[in-house]
Amino acid sequence: MQFDNPLIVQSDRTLLLDVHAPLAAECRNDLIPFAELERSPEHLHTYRLTPLSLWNATSAGFTADDAVEVLKKYARYDVPQSVVMWISETAGRFGKLRLLPGIKVKVPLKPSKEMAEAVAGSSGGADAVAGQAGVANSVVGQAGEKNGGNNVSVCATGGKSSGANEAEEAGKTDKSPSNASPAESPADSSSADKNQSSSSQADNSNSNPADCQYIEEQYLYLVTAYRQVFLEIAANPGAKKLLTPCTYDENAVTEKAELSDDEKKYCFSLKLTDRGTVKQVLLKSLWPVKDEIQLEDGEPLDFSLRETTNKGASFEIRDYQKAAAQALVGNKGPGTGFGTIVLPCGAGKTIVGMQVMDLLKTSTLIITTNISAVHQWIQELLDKSNLKPEQIAEYTGENKEIKEVTVATYQVLTWRPEKDGPYPHFSIFRERKWGLIIYDEVHMLPAPVFRVVAELQAVRRVGLTATLVREDGCEGFVFSLVGPKRYDVPWKELEKTGWIATAECVEIRLDLPESQEVDYAVSPARVKHRIASENPKKFEIAKALIKMYPEDKILVIGQYISQLEKIAEDLKVPIITGKTPNQERDKIYADFRAGKIHVLIVSKVANFAIDLPDASIAIQISGTFGSRQEEAQRLGRILRPKERTSRFFTLITRNTVEEDFGSNRQKFLAEQGYSYRILRYSEPGDLDELKENIALPEGCDPAF
Repeated sequence: MQFDNPLIVQSDRTLLLDVHAPLAAECRNDLIPFAELERSPEHLHTYRLTPLSLWNATSAGFTADDAVEVLKKYARYDVPQSVVMWISETAGRFGKLRLLPGIKVKVPLKPSKEMAEAVAGSSGGADAVAGQAGVANSVVGQAGEKNGGNNVSVCATGGKSSGANEAEEAGKTDKSPSNASPAESPADSSSADKNQSSSSQADNSNSNPADCQYIEEQYLYLVTAYRQVFLEIAANPGAKKLLTPCTYDENAVTEKAELSDDEKKYCFSLKLTDRGTVKQVLLKSLWPVKDEIQLEDGEPLDFSLRETTNKGASFEIRDYQKAAAQALVGNKGPGTGFGTIVLPCGAGKTIVGMQVMDLLKTSTLIITTNISAVHQWIQELLDKSNLKPEQIAEYTGENKEIKEVTVATYQVLTWRPEKDGPYPHFSIFRERKWGLIIYDEVHMLPAPVFRVVAELQAVRRVGLTATLVREDGCEGFVFSLVGPKRYDVPWKELEKTGWIATAECVEIRLDLPESQEVDYAVSPARVKHRIASENPKKFEIAKALIKMYPEDKILVIGQYISQLEKIAEDLKVPIITGKTPNQERDKIYADFRAGKIHVLIVSKVANFAIDLPDASIAIQISGTFGSRQEEAQRLGRILRPKERTSRFFTLITRNTVEEDFGSNRQKFLAEQGYSYRILRYSEPGDLDELKENIALPEGCDPAF
């Protein structure tokens, strides 16, 4: 036992961090790769070990032994053996299921005339034709004979693996027609062709005299060396619809992989188009899939970064930006080229994306949050790379062009004319042979886009974000579809090196006016939040803070438009909301950067991907309930490196639901080492306390 150590590891896999212990700051940084912060009151912060946090760490090269070593290094008491075993077993799940290249099968696009004549007049009619065509071209088990050196067109129906037999004997395989074969009916195959035309192309080169047409459908193998894992997956209701037990046929595959004898035996086949869906289904069952399939190359692009920008400034990639890009690209072999990169706001995630483009030199689709962010990407590409304006296109509500490098918004992709209709702009994903897709602010990836991301598993892709936190619980979708976390760096680490600004976080608590107390007491929860958020006393505090810091560039950020409009009108300053025309929005941002505007009022549209490098103060007067993601992004608006200290003020109404939501919002930043100084406001003189420095014990980390 080391009583000076800061960490208490409990058998329920919670970790208690004593923030006053000597090694608390170092421990916090070492926990970031593999533990999640749950609560962060004054003295003890609570972390939890989760499967997803461990798999993200494992995929980035952080082993189970590394995690256990961290716990033992900082633990005040002995680490429970059950926790050590759980870490080993849970982290060990990553890699037990491997996704490998499979075979190509020729499936009838339409039944032959001979087959049609053979069943003419039968009670089955056209359905019988389609059924016989599907059976004739099924792949129940191993791939059969090869057709003159071409891809498999007909496979034996009796070649099941011993693993498949084990599963079937145990009564665990689905014998329904939909699962009898990975090559389904012609109608199903045609649908798959529409979903991913790049892998299922019409092929008439071997058409028979009866004019039978075929499509070439790509299959993959999911393998494991463990019989128990195989049987569990075979019994999974969701997986049974997508996976077929089979034997790995090394003679039929064109891309060879190294497999053990057990992996060849314990094997499933699946359609290429089901690649992402299978990974989602299995992750829900706590089985992460290690995707080791070589990604496809896109159209080549002559792309390089400049040493001097077009504006004449010296330009050099920072070491951590190079490391982040290289961690994603790897050696360009199987298992590389996809994943997420997590860097603090202001750390230059756009530059990391451009560095990835430089390493791959291929046609690129960039998807970001709004039109202002689209314009910023285009400006950065023109300023810092060799691209010319005619090589870059904007795909938004205003302009819809597609070129070698195209920058689009999530909004235009998820627009559809009818509520239950298709998404017409999803076609952009297939308009060119993209070699790279960049999902900017990937934590904002809308749920409908997950559908198309699930199909685009053959394309190199990177998600850029400051936090993987999602309030909808869809972190697992980002992990399984975009890819695992490849690179992460603590915010405070970059602050110490000067790459992001030093920031002071202050929570100012004020009372609700007596005139609103009764209305608040009798209102439902959502109305209570709005009453507390629109506390009129926040106006006078915001104005006092603006007057207190005349040399700073200040953002006033809020959730409710009417509240923001009142402040903007009272202060006679510009306001940007979702209704502000894009041209006017860009002009206001430009004036703010140029110093023509000292104060700017913004709604939640400025939460993401907006570059205002000189902003040094943010005053948050209201927010989206308890969103940790939003809190981190709003602080990020003022973290671009600068000589002065940045300040983040949050105005909270005391003894209301806003206090509880505010506590939850601060969790992610507390995990990164930021603490909130609490100030009680009753009268204007109370703000004088802000001019005083916080007295800290000698040797204490100011993060606490």
